[in-house]
Amino acid sequence: HAVEKLAGLELPRRAELIRVLIGELGRIGSHLVSFGTYGLDIGAFTPFLYAFREREYVLDLFEMLCGARLTYSFFTIGGTTYDLPENYLDKVTEFMDYFEPKIKEYNDLLTYNKIFIKRTADVGVLSPEICTQYAITGPVLRGSGIAYDLRRDLPYGLYDEFDFDVIVGDGEMGTLGDCWDRYMVRMKEMVESCKIVRQAIAKLKDATGDYRLKVGRNFKPADGEIYVETENPRGVLGFYLESQGGPMPYRAKARAATFCNLSVTEEVCKDVLLSDVPAIIGSIDIVMGQVDR
Repeated sequence: HAVEKLAGLELPRRAELIRVLIGELGRIGSHLVSFGTYGLDIGAFTPFLYAFREREYVLDLFEMLCGARLTYSFFTIGGTTYDLPENYLDKVTEFMDYFEPKIKEYNDLLTYNKIFIKRTADVGVLSPEICTQYAITGPVLRGSGIAYDLRRDLPYGLYDEFDFDVIVGDGEMGTLGDCWDRYMVRMKEMVESCKIVRQAIAKLKDATGDYRLKVGRNFKPADGEIYVETENPRGVLGFYLESQGGPMPYRAKARAATFCNLSVTEEVCKDVLLSDVPAIIGSIDIVMGQVDR
């Protein structure tokens, strides 16, 4: 997005829709990992098995798309590396039909489990004020009741054409901004991602244009600088780029969501039981590879 904005590129509609589709499948896969590993953090092993069972379907869809299950390199300057394979939308629809009922299964298994609620409700409370002071974004911010989502508030791509709700915590099981609220935001966001995926499938069936612009190997944006943010599964992912007219950026800086989110752990872990620390850190959903880039 940053390079394309700097260069003033307008992507084909089909390319933008493919990006939305794959981005939301990735969000589902990310939240499944969060759901499964959070159960492990608190001592529940079964949710991990359930979550990774469904995540395999997501990874199979990505492998069918580009041959890779983790390191995709699928989004490229001007669109996507490949077009969707034949019958790909049918496969995604099959996955949606299978996956959507599973979310209720997860809620029955863990979300409303009395022991899980005891471990997460009224624990690790983050106030909206603390979140804004630490530049927290994503489900952690929304778990504290702040309805900020770049897909709706500063829409990029074609997100302004999609109908979905921005999920926020409401203190349903305890205090607004506790571990349970942060967890529940991700669970409900999977439902919203399914809505977006189904809308993207319908739009792609009628989409015109190619899957990417042909920008060439010697693509050189004009001189200038730009900062662009997108809504990562864990929060705002931003890129600052400075160009001096060459094929490589003069300067590049990434703003990772989990780096900022991790910084609040000292604040939120003050005066808590040691046994609650794994529940608190797990609810923030840290990925160290993104923190230590």
